[in-house]
Amino acid sequence: MQIKITSGAYAFDALLLTAEAPKTCAIFLAALPLTDRIIHVRWSGEACWIPFGEKDFGLAYENATSFPAPGDVLFYPGGFSETELLIGYGAVRFASKMGQLAGNHFMTITSDKHLLAEFGRKTLWDGAQPITFSVG
Repeated sequence: MQIKITSGAYAFDALLLTAEAPKTCAIFLAALPLTDRIIHVRWSGEACWIPFGEKDFGLAYENATSFPAPGDVLFYPGGFSETELLIGYGAVRFASKMGQLAGNHFMTITSDKHLLAEFGRKTLWDGAQPITFSVG
């Protein structure tokens, strides 16, 4: 299923990985449309994230990785650190102040990947950006 991700002048198409992470995809779809603010990561390298605090979605690990490629979208279900969604745009080693983490790789950006680094740098230098995920 296609998802549209928009943030200011940036728009990306993404593909849900329903075979690899079915429970994560189902929970994500139920939350759409999702509008929030995305910020730059603190410990993970070249990525942006949406913190969800202590919100418990009842998820376990599926298709988990600590090293997402640019355009990979992870959902960390919580536990050692807060629940969050992470979008990699460059070199990433997913981590928190508690150490290395693994998140559920449930979606991959499929369009305009060449703009991801620009989007990431904008978030780094200009601060939190509005972002919306919707069925595309």
